[in-house]
Amino acid sequence: MPPRTTDSAQEKAEPTGPSAPDTAHPPAGEGPVTGSADAPAADSPPQATRVRAFRRFAASARRSRGLHLASCAALLAVAMTAGAVAVGGVRQDAPAGSDAAPAGDFAPTALTGDLDAGIRSLQAHLRAQPRDFTGWATLGLAYVEQARIKGDPSRYPQAERAIKRSLAVSPGNDQALSARAALAAARHDFPGALKHAEQALKRNPYSERALCTRIDALVELGRYQDAAEAADIADDRRPGVPVFTRYAYVQELRGDVGIARRVLQQALKSASSPADVAYVATALGQLAWNQGDYKAALRHYGRALAADDGHLPALEGRARAQAANGDRAGAIRTLEQVVARSPLPGPLVALGELYEARGGDGDRAKARDQYALVDAWTSLARAGGVNADLDTALALADHGDPAQALRAARAEWERRRTVHTEDALAWALHVNGRDNEALAHARRATATGYRNAVFLYHRGMIERATGHHEAARASLKAALELNPGFSPLGAREARAALKDLKDLKDRKDLKDLKDPEAAR
Repeated sequence: MPPRTTDSAQEKAEPTGPSAPDTAHPPAGEGPVTGSADAPAADSPPQATRVRAFRRFAASARRSRGLHLASCAALLAVAMTAGAVAVGGVRQDAPAGSDAAPAGDFAPTALTGDLDAGIRSLQAHLRAQPRDFTGWATLGLAYVEQARIKGDPSRYPQAERAIKRSLAVSPGNDQALSARAALAAARHDFPGALKHAEQALKRNPYSERALCTRIDALVELGRYQDAAEAADIADDRRPGVPVFTRYAYVQELRGDVGIARRVLQQALKSASSPADVAYVATALGQLAWNQGDYKAALRHYGRALAADDGHLPALEGRARAQAANGDRAGAIRTLEQVVARSPLPGPLVALGELYEARGGDGDRAKARDQYALVDAWTSLARAGGVNADLDTALALADHGDPAQALRAARAEWERRRTVHTEDALAWALHVNGRDNEALAHARRATATGYRNAVFLYHRGMIERATGHHEAARASLKAALELNPGFSPLGAREARAALKDLKDLKDRKDLKDLKDPEAAR
């Protein structure tokens, strides 16, 4: 599901279905199927690139005062081994006469309950049945899901190899095409995701995974009307939690918050597995958070965590709501748990800003550590084939090199034109002093009706810089009225800017009173 405030991978979490837990920890040393195409040569250039990127990441993690040593060990296990998890949304049937038993013959029992045992069962199955194309497609999706859950892009090359193995055994099978579409979306290759999803749908028009990925790709390409039509088609063919949540997000992007909320509430009623309950409740919490309703957001996040106490998007959302609701200490504790398990740009920046806002001894250094980890994660992501320019642009614009932020934002803008890339480019231009150029992008970012306080804040600051003071006051006031705790640092800057604008207006009014002829 597309992100609501950032484009981070974690905020793209989706339900895994009743047959698979939402989160898993592969056993250390669990590797790919022995002798399979999924096992890379130790000295292959891509592997060497990933090793260098990981070393950079680990070095930053060791410097970080906000991460425990245990998290570094966990990162090492995830980045350098090849564990897998199972995911739902994959058709388990194989064509009659196939020369291998389908993965569905064993997956429901092997991949529920003891997940580690399920992983071993899947690997053993593929050793015994290496021509099971469904099993290879499932493994590919599993690596994609593992990357999402753990924030570990090194899984993506493994996913690619597993999917290629599935297609080599059964060319054009829709399971592998759907998995390839999901992989492309995870790497932010949205044109590729759309192409592969449509190929899969030609083979199987009812593939839930392909239907959902097509919606995601259209949204991320800024084709919102096409995304709405794709959501309607998906709802007709495969109604269920994955489709309902995407339908709701398309409506939210168009400003129809009430419809989005009703759809999500209906999805929550139909959710049967803990994973789906956690996912939908988190989406409701995010929607409430975006509207500044922190009590409702905390209630929804609480329900999500009651269903799955390790659901990272719910933990991150709860931390943001805690901070906005005045519980900064609780928010910091929660975010420290999140980044120790999944150090993605969104929570890393949020934690760094909370340290800065707290302003205690050593907090500024702690904040710098979090921002340094964003840069290291970006290197690891690129080594895994991920286009991370949007994440990079947003983080660097506020906490890094402005020129580099602008380069990343322009690169992303050339690939896709969405409200999120409009906003990122506008803000990158602003921090580089190019406000006249930024203004048009900032206004287009808010033109669809999408209610996002960060977008309004960015627009207001750019309007202020270009001398549009009345418009700036309106935008900044709207941001704070919509979500007064949208960012610990951004909200503080918005309030300071409003005060400055009021003082400027008061001085002008006083001058006009003293010199009415000059005012006329």
